Amino acid sequence: MHLAYPAVLSVLLFCTGLYGVLARRNAILILMSVELMLNAVNLNLVAFDVWLSKTAEETLHSGQALTLFTIAIAAAEIGIGLATVLAVHRNRGTADIDKLRDTAEGPDGEDHDTADPDAGASATGPADEKAEATA
Repeated sequence: MHLAYPAVLSVLLFCTGLYGVLARRNAILILMSVELMLNAVNLNLVAFDVWLSKTAEETLHSGQALTLFTIAIAAAEIGIGLATVLAVHRNRGTADIDKLRDTAEGPDGEDHDTADPDAGASATGPADEKAEATA
């Protein structure tokens, strides 16, 4: 088998994952696209390891060992990523990346910590300020 076949497949998988990361708005779909990109890299590592082991006299299989490390890192990344997405979804009620903002950031993009505290104060109290900031 030629090296071109797995390399082309790897490029197609990586480009599909890159499109998913750039175009998707759901955090879980973005994580799935990152996994697709990591699997494309793994396919490339194994393909080049097999190709180089045919030409070299000593077979170290360093590409396959590196692939095992990449799979372990990807498993840890998806575990932490899903836990983060679930925690954000429980707190905010959505996993849409565009709707998630920092809590210190106001609706107009200003940071309320650096703004003038007397400028937006209402007569009813801080509960109404929080309701207006989240609305």
